[in-house]
Amino acid sequence: LEQVSYSGPPLTARRAGVMPFASLFSARLRWSLAGLVAAVVALAVALILVTDDPPLHAIYVTLLDLFAINEPAVEAPAGQQVLQLLSGLVGLLLLPVLLAAVLEALGTFRTASALRKPPRGLSGHVVLLGLGKIGTRVLTRLRELHIPVVCVEADPEARGMAVARRLRVPVVVGDVTQEGVLESAKIHRADALLALTSVDTTNLEAVLYARSVRPDLRAVLRLYDDDFSKAVYRTLRTAHPAALTRSRSVSHLAAPAFAGAMMGRQILGAIPVERRVLLFAAVVVDGHPQLEGRTVAGAFRPGAWRVLALDTAARGAGAGAEPPGSGLVWDLPDTYVLQAGDRVVLAATRRGLAELLGRRTRTPR
Repeated sequence: LEQVSYSGPPLTARRAGVMPFASLFSARLRWSLAGLVAAVVALAVALILVTDDPPLHAIYVTLLDLFAINEPAVEAPAGQQVLQLLSGLVGLLLLPVLLAAVLEALGTFRTASALRKPPRGLSGHVVLLGLGKIGTRVLTRLRELHIPVVCVEADPEARGMAVARRLRVPVVVGDVTQEGVLESAKIHRADALLALTSVDTTNLEAVLYARSVRPDLRAVLRLYDDDFSKAVYRTLRTAHPAALTRSRSVSHLAAPAFAGAMMGRQILGAIPVERRVLLFAAVVVDGHPQLEGRTVAGAFRPGAWRVLALDTAARGAGAGAEPPGSGLVWDLPDTYVLQAGDRVVLAATRRGLAELLGRRTRTPR
């Protein structure tokens, strides 16, 4: 999500909790009100031409006739009498329009806190399946990036429903495996599908059905088991080579964070690369036979670990003298021999780092 940018038409900025005036009344009602205003203006202009009254007085008399509170123009000229009758007729048409406006406004305020439905002309949006813990965080991030979203959730009491209602995001309530649910979310005009429910089979079935509708649809699946995620990724990539497919195991992505928390400051960071996770760790060479006494080139283990930098400040502080340099030395020569007091930064896989740390030999006190 940090790398996603929206390149579609600009979205209108709308403050949370503020309802635009246009959403209070339907387009048909707004056209009716505009027609009545135009009729009143036309009657006022006609009255000015017939009676030569000033414009303000003519508008005042027209409004009195419109609301049926003016005296009958019995002794007035025939033109003024006709205009009075037309004003009364427009006044009769005004009553149902005003009643409809009041009812629509009350209905809009009553449903302001309800879930929105996807608009008819929506396209280029992201369909998000599942409004649980992960889906809610993804929804919030997508709206921060100003990307249009349509959510699909089977549970009306899901934790993300309140967030979707507050952000005024369209939500389709229904089981995604049932026919017509994804169509209601405009999946045929969407740019991407994020299947983030907690059920692997539901996510997979939703993506397969969406791909049958849009073979080139970009899809991201949330899966638990990493082996199952690999199989799904390979199968979908083979079946739809022209589309972008990503399947990620939540436990696989979360494992480095838990490992880093358990190992303390040894783990500096973790970067997911396709289906693997690359760990960056700070390791003291002392006690590691795979590193101690070896050159940088000799300590390199393909597919397991590789020394990237030397922390000269840590070595100087450990010797009790001023360090020869501060920070990290990245351009280490391949012939540099790693010493027991060195502290190095290396990149490793999960298995490689576990093997390196597990085979550490402890020196006697």
